[in-house]
Amino acid sequence: MPPTMTQISDPKIAFAYLRPACVLLTREPTVSNVETLSAQLKEVNDATLQQLQEYVLFPLRFVLKVPGPKKDKLVQAVVEALSHVLENTCVQSWETLRDLLSELCLCLCSPTDPGKPADTSEELKLTVLRCLDALLHAAYGDIVFKLFEPIMLPGLGAAISLLLTLGEKEKSRDIQAAALKCLQALTLQCDCNQEHVAPSSEERCAIGSTMASFLPGITMAVARIITGDLRQGHAVTVRAMKVWSRTVGLVMEDAQLQSSEPCKTPSPDLGRIGQLVVLRTQDWVKSTSGKLSVLLKKIISCTSAHQHWRVRLEMVELADLLLARCSLSLGECVGPLLEALVGAVNDGEPKVRERCEVALREVSQRNQSSSNLTDKNISSSQTFTDVLSENLHSLATSLPRLMRTSDDQKKLFVLNVFLGYLKILGPLVSVVLNSAAHLERISKALMQVLELDVMDVRIVEERSYGATIETSSGSHDSYSAHIQRKHFLYFTDEKIFSVLMEICRTLGYYGNIYLLTDHFLDLYRQSSAYRKQAAMVLNEIIRGAAGIAMATEGEDLGHEGRGCSATKEDLEAAVVSVMEEYTSLNNWHLITVSEETDRDKQDQQLLSPSRLLSISNSDVGNANANSLQVIPSSFASSSASSSTSTIHQLNSNIWQLCIQLEGLACFAQALGYDFRPLLMTSLYPVLEKAGEETHLVNQVALGSMWDISKACGYPSLKELINDNSDYLLNDISLNLQRLSQHPQAPRVLTVMLTHSDCSLLPLVRDIVQDVLMALDLSYNHTAALFCSVLHALVKALVRWFPACCSKTSESARPKQTSTDQEVLNICQFLLDYRKQKELAEGIGIEEDDTEDLVPPPTECEGVEDIGGPDVKAELPTHLSITKDVMERCIHLLSDPSLRVRLKVLDVLELCVCVLSERENELLPMAHRCWPALLQRLTADDPLAVLRAFRVLCTLGETCGDFLRRRVSKEVLPKLSSSLARQAPISAKAGPVYTHTLAYKLQLAVLQGLGSLCQRLDLGEAELDAVCEACLPYLSCRQPIRLQEACLSVFQHLIQVDPDAFWFTLNELHCPSSYIPPHPDLQPVQLNGMGRPRDEYSDNVLKLLREEFGSVTETVDQPGSQ
Repeated sequence: MPPTMTQISDPKIAFAYLRPACVLLTREPTVSNVETLSAQLKEVNDATLQQLQEYVLFPLRFVLKVPGPKKDKLVQAVVEALSHVLENTCVQSWETLRDLLSELCLCLCSPTDPGKPADTSEELKLTVLRCLDALLHAAYGDIVFKLFEPIMLPGLGAAISLLLTLGEKEKSRDIQAAALKCLQALTLQCDCNQEHVAPSSEERCAIGSTMASFLPGITMAVARIITGDLRQGHAVTVRAMKVWSRTVGLVMEDAQLQSSEPCKTPSPDLGRIGQLVVLRTQDWVKSTSGKLSVLLKKIISCTSAHQHWRVRLEMVELADLLLARCSLSLGECVGPLLEALVGAVNDGEPKVRERCEVALREVSQRNQSSSNLTDKNISSSQTFTDVLSENLHSLATSLPRLMRTSDDQKKLFVLNVFLGYLKILGPLVSVVLNSAAHLERISKALMQVLELDVMDVRIVEERSYGATIETSSGSHDSYSAHIQRKHFLYFTDEKIFSVLMEICRTLGYYGNIYLLTDHFLDLYRQSSAYRKQAAMVLNEIIRGAAGIAMATEGEDLGHEGRGCSATKEDLEAAVVSVMEEYTSLNNWHLITVSEETDRDKQDQQLLSPSRLLSISNSDVGNANANSLQVIPSSFASSSASSSTSTIHQLNSNIWQLCIQLEGLACFAQALGYDFRPLLMTSLYPVLEKAGEETHLVNQVALGSMWDISKACGYPSLKELINDNSDYLLNDISLNLQRLSQHPQAPRVLTVMLTHSDCSLLPLVRDIVQDVLMALDLSYNHTAALFCSVLHALVKALVRWFPACCSKTSESARPKQTSTDQEVLNICQFLLDYRKQKELAEGIGIEEDDTEDLVPPPTECEGVEDIGGPDVKAELPTHLSITKDVMERCIHLLSDPSLRVRLKVLDVLELCVCVLSERENELLPMAHRCWPALLQRLTADDPLAVLRAFRVLCTLGETCGDFLRRRVSKEVLPKLSSSLARQAPISAKAGPVYTHTLAYKLQLAVLQGLGSLCQRLDLGEAELDAVCEACLPYLSCRQPIRLQEACLSVFQHLIQVDPDAFWFTLNELHCPSSYIPPHPDLQPVQLNGMGRPRDEYSDNVLKLLREEFGSVTETVDQPGSQ
């Protein structure tokens, strides 16, 4: 109605205005007449309408009472008009309330079967339900309570049954929600914004007694709605939960059931209706409580982990209401209700979490106050702590079973409940854990739940031969990003693992640190089956005890401070005891690779013989200091089991080491700067594992190193290693003397070199000499072990002392396009040519000789050389070490193990880079290593040839002319023949060929050959041979990368002799015809002219375009300007 329209306020005028429409509607019950009356009703104000209520309702009710079928639109129009009247007036007559309730229910019922809803439109049903809700809100308080008199039980039951059916069976969410809202209003439990009747305690008791008759039907039907299809939407579920909780709270309210009034027997006047009356006796209460407990558990299981937060919030409201009103009558339901509340403590939605905390605080206060009472009905005066600890024990007992059988959503809820109990207990956790039964049950539950799945073969397979990453490129994020996620037997969701870890931290935060570490260390030692789980729990317990990752604000539920706060001394003592166990010989040096691998065989050769290799740095009755002695061993280590370790065992060992490494990082985080003194015992073991071959262990160890350095205040791994290098190197030196017992010592040195800087070199020098001496005296056993050390050493030297390895980097680049070059002056070219020809014939040589005379040196030159012998300056330390290493590489190049040869070739290449700054040192070493390198290039495994060619290219870059004759006579012919032999094979091969070793060798040779030829400045014959071998690779039938590599070869060759290769390319395919600039000059004829497009055309044109700029069809030969 528009706000400007004035409403009729005089009852007489209103009556006169409404009377014709009411009379007409009574005579002719049509939709238009109903709409006319409805429009007129809206023009009468509320007070006047209240006085005319009975008169206005009569024609509308008369239309509904007319026998026979009625159209839905007519009924809907009538009900809408009724709704307007009821929403704006009050029902003061009991008869009106009773009759209207009956008539509206009949509109919803099927004419043939009154127990079922009518098959009418959804709009009509929704309109009737809204009208029914308006009726119940319009009823006066003194008459609405008559609905709950025993005589009304049949009618009330029919209405409730009808509403329940609509709420459960209808497909429309709006109808479901409206029916459930009516049900709330019918029991005076509505929570809308309108004014409601507030019943007194006696009236509430009367309502509760009446509703007890309908409690089974309501609770079961509504429970089916709550646990029904998720597609019904959260609004319906929330409304159903409100109906269920308020109905149960009304009927089972402790205040009503404990009233002193005896249960009244039904009046004999009721007749058969008396059979419907339920007496709320103690037996009935006990029986009902048990049945409600079953329904409640179903409801909790479906709603406590519901996707929508409003449903979870209503679950908290339900639990809070029933615990507040019915904690005594619903004795069997207290446990599930408390569990539901506790499970919501860690809810992801802040509103749910905050409401839950308030509810739990109230529950805690109520239980603490009730524990002082002496009433016999207060469940044997159990305290809140007793209830929680019992629930915690039973939950821990069932936890493994639930984790095996439930889905992830249920598992997450159960674990959140477990965590919630711990948080509610707070400081009392330490008291509960003093019970051996509780501690044993909780610890065993964690051991079973955290069992890892160790059957993934990829963990064992993945290797990290070059896993030590440069300090400059490595960072904490780069390591942690590649660490593999743990896989568990009984769950896959990361959220579940997060909650489990938070449970462990909470135990550590509130529990006794000594008790917990001792207990879980006992489990760690007790069985290998529990070792990994116990280590995970111990790591998090110590983090929790230090307060790391503990979100305790607002979650301690009123607890003031911690119960058993761990001091720094307690924490350090616990860390030391756990760390000693982790790094003990049996738990740290575990087999992580199959013994069938080459590396492990060589390590076994080192470990198995009954002898010890001792590197001695002092004279102990021996004339030779710095000598390696072979000493008989009195305690030779037992050989490894003959049977190969299973994947299961290897994976288990790998994960155990990873968890223990993570533990050392956790301990460093827990102690912070106080962990620095413990680095003397913990850093060396971590460095051992950072040099491990197994990729996962290697990465976790590097991540732990970053965590430790950060916790101890070091900005990077370099500072961590440098600051602790004195005792690290001391341990390495001592362990190198007992290499059979400590085969990991070289790996520690490798990791130190990889992550440190040149300030470490003076400290390492003596140890390097020890390593080289060990190699000299025992190549067979230690070559594989020490090659990695030498590689890391020389790699570090390259990084610390960068030298210009590529002296021809500028000249090696392809020359710029012709736009940057001078235009060729033919006249000057011919004059120069004539002069050179005359000189060759001896004409004018005397004049030329006088021009070429070199002036004598000035007196000041060479003054420094006068007056003393020629003393060779002492080499810098890094060059001296490099020469020593290169000496050993020369001998190891012929090692029978391919793996060793490959590693030695890598070391040799790096040595060449380091020595490149001193040519007078490099060239003699290059001369010495040439025979062995030549063998690798010409008579070895293709992998070794590949690596040796890379070394040759590096030598070519640094030695230049020194190698020209050797390469041209001994290497190039074989490389050229190999390329020529493989060219037809690669041209015909399919895509799989690019994965073969032959392809990789071809590619490597082509990629390095051009720069090698250019640097060595080879002669015409050698260049022709190379050109002949490479030309087939310009074919478009070759793999793309081989074509690209071949183009790079010709780009380098063009730099050496542009004329010859211009001619060669044009002989193959000439895109242009050259017209002489003068008639006296003969035309140029090239074999490539006029040839049709073929397989070589594209690449030849590309070279001519990029290097010479000749792509036009006709080019005038340039003359002198």
